[in-house]
Amino acid sequence: MLTDIEIASQCKLEPIQRIADLAGIDERFVEPYGKHKAKIDLSIFNELRHRPSGKLVLVTAITPTKAGEGKTTTTIGLGQALVQLGHRAMICLREPSMGPVFGVKGGAAGGGYSQVVPMADINLHFTGDMHAITAANNLVSAIIDNHIFQGNELHIDPQRITWRRAMDMNDRALRDIDVAKGDKNGVTREDHFNITVASEMMAVLCLSNSLSDLRERISRIVVAYTTDAKPITIQDLGIVGSIMVILKDAIKPNLVQTLEHTPVLIHGGPFANIAHGANSIIATNLGLKLSDIVVTEAGFGADLGAEKFMHITSQAGGFSPQAVVIVATIRALKMHGGVPYDALKIENVDALLKGMDNIQKHIETIQAFGVPYVIAINRFPSDTEDELAALQNWCTTHHHRVALSEVFAKGGAGGIELARQVLELVNGPVREHQRLYTLTHSFEEKVTRIAQTVYGAKDIELSPLALQQLGDIRALGFGHLPVCMAKTQMSLSDDAKLLGRPRDFTIHVQRISLSAGAGFLVAFTGAILTMPGLPKHPAALDITMDDDGTIMGLF
Repeated sequence: MLTDIEIASQCKLEPIQRIADLAGIDERFVEPYGKHKAKIDLSIFNELRHRPSGKLVLVTAITPTKAGEGKTTTTIGLGQALVQLGHRAMICLREPSMGPVFGVKGGAAGGGYSQVVPMADINLHFTGDMHAITAANNLVSAIIDNHIFQGNELHIDPQRITWRRAMDMNDRALRDIDVAKGDKNGVTREDHFNITVASEMMAVLCLSNSLSDLRERISRIVVAYTTDAKPITIQDLGIVGSIMVILKDAIKPNLVQTLEHTPVLIHGGPFANIAHGANSIIATNLGLKLSDIVVTEAGFGADLGAEKFMHITSQAGGFSPQAVVIVATIRALKMHGGVPYDALKIENVDALLKGMDNIQKHIETIQAFGVPYVIAINRFPSDTEDELAALQNWCTTHHHRVALSEVFAKGGAGGIELARQVLELVNGPVREHQRLYTLTHSFEEKVTRIAQTVYGAKDIELSPLALQQLGDIRALGFGHLPVCMAKTQMSLSDDAKLLGRPRDFTIHVQRISLSAGAGFLVAFTGAILTMPGLPKHPAALDITMDDDGTIMGLF
């Protein structure tokens, strides 16, 4: 079997202006980054402001295995299939983080014959957005510590600095550190690192509608508290302008192409288990203005990315999905039926049927939001005909739309059945999705509704620290904000070991942080971490490049 890089090398890439032409983007707005990548200047919105928006399709999934279930591949393949059927379609995706690329999960540019290219560039430095966001984040940290060192005019309490440093790499050694050690380096204090895609700076960029909105959101980010418990914002630090300069290009969405030359906007990359898990709303709104149908994804399962898309992303962006695709795989369902990870390639229909409780729960979640859906069975080479038939029969017996997706092996042609099902859904009545809570509900009510309706939990429990933090947040007037749940992606519960459809469990909120710029409260549950670690055998050990510049081992 050919690798993703080998498949991509066989396909001729079109010059990026040709892709822009296909997308209806005039060259005045195209800023090339080499031959096959470009940024799109935000002034294009002035020209498109009177154009009606297209329809939005959201791709989500069941609870995944640690390798992922091909949600991005399905998204890309579906977009290609829609174009093959004669529709003006665009794809909107998140930018990959180098943490998973060199960790265990690999890249996030799709796979097989449903890839976005140039794949290696996209998975690595791309157009520099990740570096810009990391630099902006760390400028804040540098200014805070320098301000304290230079006399601390703002009376910042070194023990109440909430802003963390960031880097776009998995490094568990940086989770808890001491900074400013030594006689002349400032005030020694405990600090922490987030992976860049879990930072509020990333969330702020992705949830901004414009440059002015970005400036306003950056201004109100709370980074620390004074010795008398007053919040310190980036506006107080006096560096809003500097951060805007760092992010001046990162705010512009990136244009690339699929192997079949379908236009793709890739912009922003918040994790969905920690952050809100969707690409930038600027990219999505641009895609909606340029096309009839936009296909986008939300990270991990419907309990994470899709829930946050419905409550956070869509509200900030002013759009609503008209259809949802729920990606399911034979291997993930067998895992939820009790099969060990290293035996998932062995046929086991009984375990598959036992694991159906997991997909049923994700279906119920999408039903709660009132959006029509179709199940996409993402076919893997190890899937047997009996297993595929069992899953398809279960779907039809329970009156769920279902389509076999073979976009990895066949590209857009392998997604025609899925595309036709999606078209039937989006051509129905235009609707606004329902939300599980309003901003007037209390924090506890919001978390309870998510935990019970989306996860299937019995109850929630706030730690003493979380209760104290919630009291402080309410005293500052931020108790009304929506909630961004930080939870393991490996289970519907906050315990990664509870597979299938756990019941009678409690969601444990360990701490709560205020993301005033992003506009939400983050509820950290279970043992969730904001700086992942590397596995015993990270992917970095298998990636190399020969003297001709050919990359091997990157997937």
